[in-house]
This record gives sequence, C-alpha cells and structure tokens, in this order.
Amino acid sequence: MKTNAAVLWGVGEKWQVEEVTLDPPGPNEVMVKLTASGLCHSDYHLVTGDIPVPFPVIGGHEGAGVVAAVGPGVTEVAEGDSVVLSFLPACGRCSYCARGMTNLCDLGAAIIQGPQLDGTYRFHARGAGVSQMCLLGTFSEYTVVPTASVVRVEEGNRLDRAVLTGCCVPTGFGSVVNTAQVRPGQTLVVLGVGGIGSNAIQGAKAAGARHIVAVDPVAYKRDRAIEFGATHTTPTVDEARNLMTELTRGQLADACIITTDVAEGAYVGEALSLVGKRGRVVVTAIGHPTELSISGSLFELTLYEKSIHGSLFGSSNPRHDIPRYLEMYNLGQLKLDELVTKEYSLDEINTGYEDMIEGRNIRGVIKF
Repeated sequence: MKTNAAVLWGVGEKWQVEEVTLDPPGPNEVMVKLTASGLCHSDYHLVTGDIPVPFPVIGGHEGAGVVAAVGPGVTEVAEGDSVVLSFLPACGRCSYCARGMTNLCDLGAAIIQGPQLDGTYRFHARGAGVSQMCLLGTFSEYTVVPTASVVRVEEGNRLDRAVLTGCCVPTGFGSVVNTAQVRPGQTLVVLGVGGIGSNAIQGAKAAGARHIVAVDPVAYKRDRAIEFGATHTTPTVDEARNLMTELTRGQLADACIITTDVAEGAYVGEALSLVGKRGRVVVTAIGHPTELSISGSLFELTLYEKSIHGSLFGSSNPRHDIPRYLEMYNLGQLKLDELVTKEYSLDEINTGYEDMIEGRNIRGVIKF
C-alpha cells in the first residue's frame, strides 16, 4: 500500500514528507493505523547523528493507533484493537524478560539496525528499503511493527494522549520510581524539564518526595515544572546546589535525574555534586556515542557511597506499565493533557522540532 511518511535521508537534513510503499505484515507482525505520534528528542538524535542508524529512515518511536491488519501467527491483538507502541520490543522469553526486565529484552539489539527483525524492510522509497526508528517508524500514517512492540489498551482511551505512555511518561516516571527508587520524604533534583523531565517530576510527586527541584535555563519550562509538581526551580546547577544545601541542612539530594536534551559527560559531575551520602545519579538522557569520559569526584563516590545508574525506558515493563499509566490518567492521577503543548500535522514536523529545540514545547504531538 501507499502511505505518507516523514523520511530522513541523511545526517543534518530536514525531514521529507513523501509517499512511500508499505508491505503487509509478515508472520508475528501487525499493521497499525496511527492516531498520533510524539515528537521526542531521541528522533532528533537521528538528525544530529548522536543515534547512528542506516539511512534513509522513517523516524518516530512514540505512537498509538488502531490495528489495521495482523500477520500469520498473531493472537495477542486483532484488527480494530487500540494499541500503544513500545519502542523496546519484549519477547517474554529471553533471560531478561524472564527476570522482569523487559526493557532490556534481547530483541532490543535490533532497534537501530534499520530493517525489521527478519532482516528485511517493510517501507520502500525511491527504490531503496527504508529503516524504521526502533522498529516502529511512527512518523507515518500506517506502519508495520513486530507483535513484541505492541501493547493492547482498553477501547475508549484517548489515543492522542495514550501515545505519551509509549516513551516519555514511563521513561521519566520510571527513572524516579524504578531506577532511583525514590521514597516518601526524600529530595530529588531533575536536570532538564522537557517531556521526560516533566514526567520525572510527576514520578517524584507520586512517590511522595519532600522537595522536588527542577533545573532548566528556560523560564517557560521552569514555570511548567511547577504545574507538574516541582516544589522549587532554578536556572542553573550552582543555584540548585545552594538551594539544596539550605533545604536539606547540608545533606543535599537523595537522587538527581539527568533528563537534558543530551547527556554531556560534564553533567554527571554536576549531578554528583547535588546528591549527598548514598545519593543516586540517574542518567536517562542519551549521550554522544563517541564520548567515553565523564566527570565527577571518585573520592566522594567512594567515601559517600554515591552511585551512577543508567536508565533505559525508566527501567519499565511496557505491557504492565503502559496500561497502568493510562488508568492513572483516567483517574486524574497523571497529567497527560498538560504535557501536550501543541499538535502538528505530519507536514509540520520540521516546525515541531524547531519549537522543541527553541524551548517552546514540553511535548509536541503529530495528530494524523
């Protein structure tokens, strides 16, 4: 079939919205008609080259829609089902899935290789096979994805809001409650208040954190941080350190979550300076693939028993967590409407990313 999609043909280029060819679903695959796709910063990493992928590529890894067709062997979902797509597939059988760490499923090794799990392409354009970001490619009206990437949700959920549970909600929320394991009464710092950082703040509030300090140089984002549950905001790390010293009588934060646009090596040292004894630094933002050094005091790391943790998808389990977050939203316990700063058409995708880079958006969403 033919479908319109946003294709990136090389590093540093603009997204090109054009008609592409999409093959039907093969065994254990599902075709989805997208309702919405989130404009996540991770897709912008394709433009900058910080996430290396084979070009051309259809971006988008945060999507929700309705099943349009299923391939042979698919029993988990049926045509007409409402689904949210997980950018990390989960087979349910590998060692990591068996231990409840489905975000680390062995199938995740394929998410930036380009073709589908069987090594062939589903999208084609200008005589070439087209890669799919994280096996999904949600910057398209239709897509074909593995069943392992599909999470069925109850009919009636607003899919243009449920889309956010495919990445930014569990990544931010989970970084706090799963990876950092923040407990009631603790103190947290969040570095960077975009889509992920806003949900880290929501996670801290839900966990019962006593002080939640949001750090961002953009005044608009600091104002929005208060809406999501931050108790204090500062534009710089230095001001945050002074504030933390005052709020905690010198004990500093229990955890610091790095949710900046890019995780620079220097940010780790800054985050370590914000946490006290047994403080945890969680690196959720994606770093440059060629950067191999980070800063920080090894002296304090040992003597104060501080720790540094990576967090992929907020250490979440998509099939369990995505429906749970939607239940929280429907009960008024999780803000999703407030996360969507602006909706765009597919043709406006480059404008959406300009707004993100300029700090005008918490989360932009493509509405199909």
